[in-house]
Amino acid sequence: MIVVVTGMVGVDKKSYLQKVCQFAGQRDKEVLLCNVGDQMYAEAPDIPPGKILDIPMKRLSSLRRSVFKDIITKAQKAPNLIVNTHATFRWQHGLFPAVDFDQMRQLGADMYICLIDGVIALHTRLLAEHSTRHCLKDLIVWREEEIIGTEMLCKGISEKIPFYCLARGAEEETTETFYKLLFDNSSKRTYLSFPMTAVGNMEDVRKEIDEFRQLMKQYFTCFDPGDLEESYLPHYARQASQKGSDFVKVTALGQTTRLDLNQVRQIEHDINSQIYARDFLLIDQSDMIISFIPTLADGRAAISSGVERELQHAHEAAKEVYVIWTAKQTPSVFVTQTATKVFGDLDGAVEFFKKKGYMKK
Repeated sequence: MIVVVTGMVGVDKKSYLQKVCQFAGQRDKEVLLCNVGDQMYAEAPDIPPGKILDIPMKRLSSLRRSVFKDIITKAQKAPNLIVNTHATFRWQHGLFPAVDFDQMRQLGADMYICLIDGVIALHTRLLAEHSTRHCLKDLIVWREEEIIGTEMLCKGISEKIPFYCLARGAEEETTETFYKLLFDNSSKRTYLSFPMTAVGNMEDVRKEIDEFRQLMKQYFTCFDPGDLEESYLPHYARQASQKGSDFVKVTALGQTTRLDLNQVRQIEHDINSQIYARDFLLIDQSDMIISFIPTLADGRAAISSGVERELQHAHEAAKEVYVIWTAKQTPSVFVTQTATKVFGDLDGAVEFFKKKGYMKK
């Protein structure tokens, strides 16, 4: 198994993929990790840490090709190989590719995965690791370019090679998801659907949703939109503006950061449009969708327009569509007509999935 993992600077793929390899090793799967950036620095010891993207493009390309030549040789011997690289760079030279098609064809990867993270986490890591200061707009656009660039690279080599987009989220959860993508073909690839923004301040409802998410991840290969949550940022910006503040205070990676209010305002449209496109992408790369609709304090169903749209998209994509509807009120025809099956509670869904053979432990 040869897997190419891309992701923009600031995702910290190296430490994440090291944990994936450890997780695999504990399950008797030997995985060799090749970090392209580290190998390029090793071949050019004169380049200071964090400065390799500042060197002339000709030398950068030459270094990259030399490293990939070595990786292609290793791929012929390793039982399993993960190549940690990038599809694109957005740096001092502007936007430019980070791979060469001829070498990627020689590598012959079995799978491509684009690893992504929230814009605040990206911003926090880049501030700590690089002197270059990218604005939030740069980061959120670069993230989208990396996803599209990776998919185009994958499909440009062969339409038969699977491509996945995966948010790193809480590592103890998504490292297992990553492992399942590589080695567990029996686990159903599942998109988890649930209301988010509308129930953000409802602690009891959020607890129910989190319990649903944790349970599903024990049995399925889950793509969880909650692993990349940033829709709250525009709301925070409006609150800051009302208070007369020129910054937004947020917390990521255990650190509190001040973001320029105007920069947050500039990415509101990008956040919304990327959520829309990304969630549909995650559905498309899944076998099925499981939607959990909790009950509000007044007894109404906590159904959102976003969840309804996800159900419709999954139905039109010929996916299996399962809905866990906990409220006493009858679900609308827009739910029942798109669902493969509707359950009254989580236990009913679990029993059904066990009978179907979807839940095995």
